Amino acid sequence: MNAFPSANGNAPDHLREATSDAAIGGQAVLEGVMMRGVSTWSVAVRKPSATQIDAGGAGSGEGAKGDIEVISEPLVSWTKRNRLLRLPIVRGVVALAESLKIGFRALGISANAQLPDDEQGDKQEIGSGAWVGTVAFALLFAVGLFFLLPAGLTNIFRDEIPNSIVFVLIEKLIRITIFLGYLWLISRMADLQRVFEYHGAEHKTISCYEAGVPLIPENAQQYSRFHPRCGTSFLLLVMIVAIVVFAPLGKLDWQWLFVSRILGIPVVAGLAFELIKWFGKNRAKRWARVLMWPGMQLQRLTTREPDLPQLAVAIAALQAVLAVENPRIASEDDKIGMEVVA
Repeated sequence: MNAFPSANGNAPDHLREATSDAAIGGQAVLEGVMMRGVSTWSVAVRKPSATQIDAGGAGSGEGAKGDIEVISEPLVSWTKRNRLLRLPIVRGVVALAESLKIGFRALGISANAQLPDDEQGDKQEIGSGAWVGTVAFALLFAVGLFFLLPAGLTNIFRDEIPNSIVFVLIEKLIRITIFLGYLWLISRMADLQRVFEYHGAEHKTISCYEAGVPLIPENAQQYSRFHPRCGTSFLLLVMIVAIVVFAPLGKLDWQWLFVSRILGIPVVAGLAFELIKWFGKNRAKRWARVLMWPGMQLQRLTTREPDLPQLAVAIAALQAVLAVENPRIASEDDKIGMEVVA
């Protein structure tokens, strides 16, 4: 029997929403949540219980039921090291690279937390070589699937396509179709359902804090699992911005087509970053809510309603950040990198 109360599976998609941003970002990890502030980041993970460890670990469906482990690390943003790194578009690329580094580190911590001790009683950990290989494969897979594959498929029929505008539109239509299909497929994977629940817990906790409401699971549960600064919304913006960036290049030979798509990724990501930052600042305005609506709807695929213990984990991660800093008094420069919640 589940020792924890479950969330209401029929809970509404939209509950309360905060109307202001705070300098807090985050990411769902395995049985936990990472929260990032201006000067520190923290990851909270629920570990398997003693009973689950004896049984070989927590199953993907039931989830871990042990204590919450919290690990915090200091953070000095790369954007503080050079004024050029704070320029529009550039700051987005830098912030995203920094977020990827922190995110993969947090994923490694959460994965290790789920491993039982070895026969000698020592803590098992995933080797650094295996983890580097996993990260490299994930990045190459994303570039290949979302940028090179659509370009390659469109290029097969380049001679039948009348002009460069139609070429780019077809390529982007294929890219968005692949992206939506990918999200739909992973949303159906049983092993990822708890990650999506922690994703919802992350959003609810951040919104609860942004609204100035005391951080307890019951309060956080009253907020929407959707957030305007979500990484899912950001990825959709990337797909749309790519149309504008690549359209002037027209139809290229296949080798230059692939090169342009790879080299154009930072420009596309930087512009999308500026857009989601703009939307987040104006999210209480009607026009912004209309433009954000498609991305918010995509979060139906990548978030689920969390239960109270999952919200407790997300709150533990955020409280570890709040113990070190006050995001409410962060400057505009400090907020760079917080535009994407993840």
